[in-house]
Amino acid sequence: MELLTSIDQAKQCVRAWKAQGCSIALVPTMGFLHDGHASLIQAARKICDKVVVSVFVNPTQFAPGEDFDAYPRDMQADSALCERLGVDAIFHPQADEMYVNQRAYCVVEQLTSSMEGAARPIHFRGVCTVVCKLFHIIAPDVAFFGEKDAQQLAIIKRMVRDLNFDIRIVGMPIVRESDGLAKSSRNTYLSPEGRRAACVLYRAICKGKSLIAAGMPADDLYAAMKAVCAEEPLCSLEYICLVDADTMQEIPIVAGNVVCCMAARIQNVRLIDNFWWSEHANA
Repeated sequence: MELLTSIDQAKQCVRAWKAQGCSIALVPTMGFLHDGHASLIQAARKICDKVVVSVFVNPTQFAPGEDFDAYPRDMQADSALCERLGVDAIFHPQADEMYVNQRAYCVVEQLTSSMEGAARPIHFRGVCTVVCKLFHIIAPDVAFFGEKDAQQLAIIKRMVRDLNFDIRIVGMPIVRESDGLAKSSRNTYLSPEGRRAACVLYRAICKGKSLIAAGMPADDLYAAMKAVCAEEPLCSLEYICLVDADTMQEIPIVAGNVVCCMAARIQNVRLIDNFWWSEHANA
């Protein structure tokens, strides 16, 4: 496994692989890898000849006062996991390698206006910019993202379509702990008490899944899920939102392909979760 720390190194490596006729997969991450990331890597390994994992805590998607400096990092453990799973290269640049007097950014309109975009106004500009840069540097055939970040996945798909990237985007299902909590690097911020309380998100998701049906008013779905969250004193709910799976815009009733997204703070740790529902699949 190669460790690539510069853009030139990464481009040279990829050019050599492409000259050999290899297909290339990219798994973009911010490191502190867990089983959710492992599922992306394993899927990539099955599809492509070469797998690149980027490990880069991207400063442009963090607003002042967010947890950029505190974001968990463990490059040694990340490298060990990647090597064990057969990753061919890790791209691990420093911020001054990726951003040199940056003046150009990538923005996707409409899809970024709700939910995470409303709560974190600069977040998706930073995400789209760094992913755009990674796509140009690694030039993958396929890129893998987790469905836990449902809005991010929809935005990346739209960016690829609108800006004519010749890259297939694959979304992979949420990987959960044994008690249902969605795997996240930020789970490590939680105290034991907070960790137990965080399972309320999964309980709310399960309640929503058990109730959702075509034509159901979104407000009825919200009320049921909010009631579950209200049972946990440590849970401060930010939003529950039913959105169209393609546009990420809120809809009043369950119809078509939808995602029910939620965000909450547990001991001031911000966690997100979601579930997907398709009218066709559930007909």
